[in-house]
Amino acid sequence: MSLGWAIAGIGSHADLKIAPAMKRAQDSRLVAVYSRDQGRADAFAEAHCADAAYSSLDAMLADSRVDAVFVASPNYLHAPQAIRAAAAGKHVLAEKPMANSVSAAAAMIDACRDHGVTLGMGFELRFHPAHLWARRLIDEGAIGRIRLAHGQWGRGNRGEPEHLPRTGLRGWWETPELIGEASVLVGLGVHVFDLIRFLLREEVVEVVAMTDGQTDSQPLEHIATIALRMSSGTIAQVMCGRMLPDTQNDLALYGSDGRIATRETIWEARLGRAEVVSAMVNQAETYEYDYLANFVAELEDFHDALKQDRAPSATGDDGLRAARITAAAIESAKTGRAVKITPVVHSH
Repeated sequence: MSLGWAIAGIGSHADLKIAPAMKRAQDSRLVAVYSRDQGRADAFAEAHCADAAYSSLDAMLADSRVDAVFVASPNYLHAPQAIRAAAAGKHVLAEKPMANSVSAAAAMIDACRDHGVTLGMGFELRFHPAHLWARRLIDEGAIGRIRLAHGQWGRGNRGEPEHLPRTGLRGWWETPELIGEASVLVGLGVHVFDLIRFLLREEVVEVVAMTDGQTDSQPLEHIATIALRMSSGTIAQVMCGRMLPDTQNDLALYGSDGRIATRETIWEARLGRAEVVSAMVNQAETYEYDYLANFVAELEDFHDALKQDRAPSATGDDGLRAARITAAAIESAKTGRAVKITPVVHSH
């Protein structure tokens, strides 16, 4: 049977990616959309062939055709909307960052557990074939023990001398308490944090961050570099920013016996590439750009998880761990100190 989806939050992400991906995903149907503005909800529903449009979240959650809710609202609304969806008996797939605080992320996990619904996270980079290939190669020992990992996601435009503030409906991006006390860390960095955890199957135990923000004069950063110590001792470096002259994204994993590198697989603007060079494997792959493929795979994995009674690829615990890394990075940037992350698994 098809999975009846609702979307809470109908900004550009839902408009350009999530709703179109739901049309392509197997056994998926967009039943309802929610916006505080009924006119915007009606227009979105018409554009994406949704069955219903609501300006009341509770009314949407009362729609019996809705099986799961994709939470794509502004960051500060993720936790309250997910918790209300769980209370209504709806499964939840939440966009990153999971929530604006570690405690709010934990509350989402508790609510979904208490109401017997599944919680997944929108870490779509886990589904890129280059990243799946890299993970398999690492598992097979193709490059030996990983010594160093590097991930970069930077965006920008040539000739743009300074960060251009967002206004109007996207003005929350410029408000620290609404976005989550950080900008590129929660917009770009969390994806790379999760991807490194996913590839290495390890947890982050220490964080050192340097940004151009987290100060009284500039609370939100535009450029950030973060060093992560993994549980095995491997060092990882994450770089992110919105003031680069071009979009630049790459991933590199250096092992005792070789290396794996990818280009344009985190945010594809051109042909994606991946290469492994080692004594065991020497191979290069290319990937045609498909704007929606990762999101389609993410939605189908979530539906399969429901049918098979298993956890989705990216769980609430993965979202919580990314939130803990982000909180540590914010603290480190503010204090200039390394921040330890205690290896405590969420009790639920």
